[in-house]
Amino acid sequence: MPQKQLVIQKEFVPLGFMIEQLRESVGLDTELLNPVEGWQERRIVERNIHRPGLVLAGYTDLFQAQRVQILGNTETRFLLNMDEATRARAFGTLLSYDLPCIVLTAENDLPPDMLAQATARGVPVFRSPAPTTRFMSQLGDFLEDQFAQQTTVHGSLVDVYGVGLLLVGRAGIGKSEIALDLVERGHRLVADDVVIVTRKHNVLMGAGTDLVQHFMEIRGLGIIDARAMFGIRAIRFQKRVEVVVNLQIWDEDEEYTRISMVDETRDILDVALPLVKLPVTPGKNVTVICEVIAMNYLLQHYGYDPAQVFSERLAARMQNKGEGPRRNTEYFENDYE
Repeated sequence: MPQKQLVIQKEFVPLGFMIEQLRESVGLDTELLNPVEGWQERRIVERNIHRPGLVLAGYTDLFQAQRVQILGNTETRFLLNMDEATRARAFGTLLSYDLPCIVLTAENDLPPDMLAQATARGVPVFRSPAPTTRFMSQLGDFLEDQFAQQTTVHGSLVDVYGVGLLLVGRAGIGKSEIALDLVERGHRLVADDVVIVTRKHNVLMGAGTDLVQHFMEIRGLGIIDARAMFGIRAIRFQKRVEVVVNLQIWDEDEEYTRISMVDETRDILDVALPLVKLPVTPGKNVTVICEVIAMNYLLQHYGYDPAQVFSERLAARMQNKGEGPRRNTEYFENDYE
C-alpha cells in the first residue's frame, strides 16, 4: 500500500521573486516605474490575474483586488481619454484597494500624476513591452506553476524513450541501480531517491530537489554524479510522470498481470497513473523490461494495444473448435537458417 501523500501548496509568492522569474526564466522584461519601498516583500496570494476595466468605470462589485492587476491598451487609453480630475478619481477608486501591484503591458505608460498617486498608496507599477495577451498567458502559467499542488515520492524518475517512468518500491530493492542501468543504456535521469511531483491541471511533472539534483546513491558504492559521469545528455531537469513501476520481491501469493500489461492505477495528487507491478527475481533483466514498459505505453498511446490484439486472435481461434495450433508460416523456403 502506498503511503499517505503529504500535499504541499504555497500560500503566497513574493512579488520580488515573481518579477525576477519573469525576467530570467519566463523572458518577460519588466521595469518598475515608481519607487515604492519594500515592494519585493509584497505578497501574491492568488494564481489568477485581473484586468480592472469595470473598476475604472466605477463598478466595484465582485472586484478581485488581491490579484495582479493588468492595464492593457483598453484600460490605459480609457484613462488617458479622461480629463485630469475624472482620471484621478477613477484611478483613485482602483488604488483604494490593497493591490499587490499594477502591470502596464504593450509599452503603455501613465502620466506622472497617476504614478505619484500609486506611490502615495504604496502600490508598485511595472511596465512590460510584451503584448497583453502574451503577458497574461505567460504570467498565468507561471502563477499556476507556483501555486500548484506538490508532493514528494520516494523513488527514481527516468525518461525512457520519452516516457517518464517512476520507479517505486521498498528501500533497498534496487531502484537506483535500475535507474543507473537505464542511464548507461542511453536513457535520461530526472531524479533519484526523492522525486518532487507537481500537478499542473491534470498533468504530473516530476523533478529532483535542489540539494540532490542528479546525484545518486548506489548501495555498496556510495554517491555518484550522473551528470559528471555520463554527460549532459544523460539527465533532464523535469519530465512528465506517465507510468509508475512498482518493484516488488516475488511473492507466490501475489497475482501479477499476465495478458494485459497494465490493468491497475496509482493515484498521485488525485491523478490516476498506469501502475505496473514488476516482480524482481534473481537473473531477471528488469532494465530491459522497463524499456519494454515504456515502448508498450507508446504503442498504446498511438492506438495499438498488444493485449487486445492477442485477445481478439484468441477469441477467433476458440470459435473454430477442434482446430489445434499451427505454425505461423505456411511454407518453409529453401533457406534452412
